[in-house]
Amino acid sequence: MTQIPPSAPKDGVDHSDGGGSPLNKAENSHEEREKKNLSRRAKDVEISVPIVYGTIAFWLGRKATESQSHKWTVYVRGATNEDLSVVVKRVVFQLHPSFNNPIRVVDSPPFELSECGWGEFEIAISLYFHSDACDRKLDVFHHLKLYPLEQSGPQSTKKPVVVESYDEVVFPDPSELFLGRVQNHPAVVVPRFPAGLELPPSALTEENSDRRGSTKDHPLGHWFMNFSEADELLKLAAARQQVQAHIVKLRRQMSMVEGSSGTVDPASAF
Repeated sequence: MTQIPPSAPKDGVDHSDGGGSPLNKAENSHEEREKKNLSRRAKDVEISVPIVYGTIAFWLGRKATESQSHKWTVYVRGATNEDLSVVVKRVVFQLHPSFNNPIRVVDSPPFELSECGWGEFEIAISLYFHSDACDRKLDVFHHLKLYPLEQSGPQSTKKPVVVESYDEVVFPDPSELFLGRVQNHPAVVVPRFPAGLELPPSALTEENSDRRGSTKDHPLGHWFMNFSEADELLKLAAARQQVQAHIVKLRRQMSMVEGSSGTVDPASAF
């Protein structure tokens, strides 16, 4: 599980020239509203985004050369193959320096790239999120494997080497703008809202709910690993949210009697 710290607070300085046309004033007003929405945070709430990153490598067989023996694809996908672009803005893959243009930027889903080569190496993967989610990037690392760990005979051109890793990206105390935008998206796990929290209606529509970022029909999809433990991890995350909500309730009860002669038995709150 990887927890992303809340976005750093803005400097609060007005960088406008103090004047300008009505259009500029309207733009400034819109920007101020956006900043205000981003500054409002849903306390004691965590948004979880299950992701999978990995590689699939095919041996080229008779087409293999000394410098290009395998074709491989590196990617970041939703754990259940949902579109991650609702949270992820871009992904940067850093390949071995021997490749032309080793730093590859993918600005739209699916977040992947394919190459040919002969050697194994570590790929640095940087995830950048939308501004209402987080202003910090997340770095993960994946080792490209071209050869199976156990090989009893010649390598097959039809059966690839698949290596994937599961992770759960957690956004604590998300902005209400982000929470409202993704609350009904299938790629995002949103817990029960605290009492009294009101959010704007979700912007998710039937039109954009099935974008091309979904990997459910990916041509390599039948090679993707099925992370059966993902469901259990998500259940644990939901249970953790309930426990945290109960702790908050307990703290409020204790604060109400603080300074009085009475005491609160923590066990009575459960």
